[in-house]
Amino acid sequence: MADPHLYILTGASRGMGLAMARQLLQPGHRLLCIARKESATLAAEAAQAGCPLEQWPLDLAHSREAGGMLHQWLGKPGLRCASATLINNAGVIPHIAPLSAIELDDLVQALRVDLEAPMALSAAFLAATEGWAVPRRILNISSGLGRRPMASQAVYCAAKAGMDHYTRCLALEEARKPGGARVCSLAPGVIDTDMQVQLRSADAAAFPDRGRFEQLKSGSQLDSPETAARKVLAFLHRPDFGQEPVADVRA
Repeated sequence: MADPHLYILTGASRGMGLAMARQLLQPGHRLLCIARKESATLAAEAAQAGCPLEQWPLDLAHSREAGGMLHQWLGKPGLRCASATLINNAGVIPHIAPLSAIELDDLVQALRVDLEAPMALSAAFLAATEGWAVPRRILNISSGLGRRPMASQAVYCAAKAGMDHYTRCLALEEARKPGGARVCSLAPGVIDTDMQVQLRSADAAAFPDRGRFEQLKSGSQLDSPETAARKVLAFLHRPDFGQEPVADVRA
């Protein structure tokens, strides 16, 4: 039996993450999902698809724990795969308000989930798989807000800009290694998820761009999570994946 293609996916409990997890449940794949809670439905779908699935219920704000667990798991004897891919998808938006009005705990939590955890998991993944003679990829799910400023979005914008830039650094590092991993920070477009609901529900006095997000919804300009997941996974499997370390699925 051929070795499976291994996928490690964060934020797999809802939205585009859940849609990606479902689309990755295929024979010949092995899937590790990291999210706040396990999904019995996803487990049942994996069994039906004949795809090995493991779920870790973790709060990614505890990035040291998550990174340590991943490094140990990837180093266990007998783990074999035809390729290994880490998809850093999990993300949160803190309270939508000017930076001066955001509680420090909310700010720190968002930066840990949106930036610290992807960096920690990427470091653990790369260290544990350094000697693997198989293709390795890291896909970071970024955002257009990492590339353009927006009032009352300083934390999220900064985290995604940081994700883009650390991906650029990773690309330079891995290009120097024989068989280095291919990496990309990808903006997935605008998606009809709970995050969009949060943006449209924000206090208009505190969030001057709320109307823009309302127009995206009323104008039917939002991709469904399933459509966005298909686009992202198609980009991941492009032969030129990683040639540009920062990209947009719409390009």
